[in-house]
Amino acid sequence: MNWCNEYKQKLMNAEEAVTLINSGERVYVGTSSSVAFVLMKALWDRREELENVEITSALALKSMSLYDEAEGNPFTFGTFFMGAKERKARDNGLNLNFTSVHLSQIDIWCKEAARPDVCLFDVSEPDENGYMCLGPSGIALHKFLKESADKVIVQVNKQTSYIFGQNNLIHVSEVDAIIEVDDEPVTLANPEIDEVTKTLSNIIVDQVPEGATIQLGLGSLSTAIGFELVNKNDLGIHSELLSEPMVELMINGNVTNKYKGFMDGKSVFAFALGSTKLYRYLNRNENIYGAEFPFVNDPRIIAKNKKMISINSTMAFDIFGQAASDSLGWKQQSATGGQLDFVRGAQWSEGGKSIIATTSSFIKDGKRISKIVTAFPEGTAITTPRSDIQYVATEYGCVNLKILNMSDRVKAMINLAHPDFRDQLTEDAKRFDLI
Repeated sequence: MNWCNEYKQKLMNAEEAVTLINSGERVYVGTSSSVAFVLMKALWDRREELENVEITSALALKSMSLYDEAEGNPFTFGTFFMGAKERKARDNGLNLNFTSVHLSQIDIWCKEAARPDVCLFDVSEPDENGYMCLGPSGIALHKFLKESADKVIVQVNKQTSYIFGQNNLIHVSEVDAIIEVDDEPVTLANPEIDEVTKTLSNIIVDQVPEGATIQLGLGSLSTAIGFELVNKNDLGIHSELLSEPMVELMINGNVTNKYKGFMDGKSVFAFALGSTKLYRYLNRNENIYGAEFPFVNDPRIIAKNKKMISINSTMAFDIFGQAASDSLGWKQQSATGGQLDFVRGAQWSEGGKSIIATTSSFIKDGKRISKIVTAFPEGTAITTPRSDIQYVATEYGCVNLKILNMSDRVKAMINLAHPDFRDQLTEDAKRFDLI
């Protein structure tokens, strides 16, 4: 039987496909820009027939009744990264379990912590050999999930990119059911950039040398930095996330990947999130190399890139320079993600450096609040500890804390704080014999 015949035999509609899901099973539905929304809707329509079904996902962005409606919702949830919809499910009072994991070790989550019974994947149309791409975010982890699951159901999507790389494909013979859809990909608009963020981005861009290999995260600061890099030449990309400004740098010719020293000529990433233009750019682009998190985020792999500049943001710093990037207090906001993976890998790189940044304060209900604090609220998880921190930055400067003793480190952090809070931070530091 050739793959075309097998494809036809497995083809059905969404309502038929989700009947393969039984009560008591764990169902993985997708991550970021690779979520099987059509199959999820069909599963929601079966909600009265099912009980004790756990839905696992990460960084889901699109509105779906399955996440948004509390009344009559029989599902529980699990995730390794709290996106908008996972937070919505939690805030609606639905049962949600979070697992903290470095993305370089996501295979542990896939195979042990949250091993699925059923996987729902959004995939590309098959190539001439019957292989379908796991999509712009599925390439990061779906390999491990398909190996762990008892059943795999795919929605073959006309609008899903086919991305070259490693472990990016699934064959028709590996799936149990197929539906066909023409579903627009999830897009993420570029955030607005305020003047303080622009000032901070300029400070950080000054730390990026010509020919650097870059990693950027999500959010307004990373977006501002990405677009400011238009004045740098011969950049390379080795990044957990491939974002909108990175694609613009590639199109503009700022990214050549000539001098990375590892996988020269290729922009390497694990997941992509952005505009329709971004997804079209990825499709069958031979200059793009997508791979799973345990490869892209492995600090030993990251360190092979020369002048590796890792740039991440945080929600807050304490006066030792520690970064709280995924929770403040007991409430989980996002996840550890790949921050520490790249913090370590970049520092091991020849000519590399790690930078973690935030604006020094924010306004809430008309009151200015400092993002540099004496101590974090009770329950806060430390994303990057003080022993790993290298450069930290706010709109008041960028400092290498790695080379400073604790007293000088505290003084440096106070100088990076908004002026309104420096006296109080100094008083606290003296009270605790830190300076």
